[in-house]
Amino acid sequence: MLMMDTRKNNNVGFSSSYDYSFKILLVGDSGVGKSSLLLSFISHQHPPQDLSPTVGVDFKIRMLTVGGKRLKLTIWDTAGQERFGALTSSYYRGAHGIILVYDVTRRETFTNLSETWAEDIKSYSTNPECIKMLVGNKVDRESERSVTREEGLAFAKEHNCLFLECSARTKKMCSWFLKISH
Repeated sequence: MLMMDTRKNNNVGFSSSYDYSFKILLVGDSGVGKSSLLLSFISHQHPPQDLSPTVGVDFKIRMLTVGGKRLKLTIWDTAGQERFGALTSSYYRGAHGIILVYDVTRRETFTNLSETWAEDIKSYSTNPECIKMLVGNKVDRESERSVTREEGLAFAKEHNCLFLECSARTKKMCSWFLKISH
C-alpha cells in the first residue's frame, strides 16, 4: 500500500480528521471524461451526459478509509484545452498521483498523451515518487473504439504507469481511484 505521510511536523496541512493527505491530478485532452470520472467517483452517481468543459482547474475532496487509515484525496480536474496550459502547470507540483485519461474512441486523445501530457509531467512534476496511472475511458462505446487495450498497456509499460480501462457513464471499473491509494 502506498502510504506517504504528507503531514508536516509543524502541523501545517494536518487535520485530526485524516491520517494522510494525497494530491491527485487528472490530466488529458478536453472531452475525454475527466470530470465525469471524478464525479462518478466522488458522488457514487452516474454523471450527467451534458457536463460543461472544465475551465481552468476544479477540485473535489474524497475521504476514504484504507487499511484502517483515514485518507483525504484532493483530486484536481484540469482543463484539457491548451490555452490553460500555463495555469495547470503549477498544479503538477507536489502531486502524489497523476492520472492520464484518454478516450478509447478518439485516437488523437491517445496520441496527445505522449506528445503533450507525458512531456508536461516530465517538465512540471516535482515528486520523483509520484504514481502515474493511465485510464482509457468510454469503454461502454466498444463499437466506436479506435485505441486497443494492447496499445494502452504498451503506453503504460513504456511510461511506468498503472493501467485500466473504464466507463464513467456505466461506472465500469470506476473504483480505479482506490488503486492509486494501494
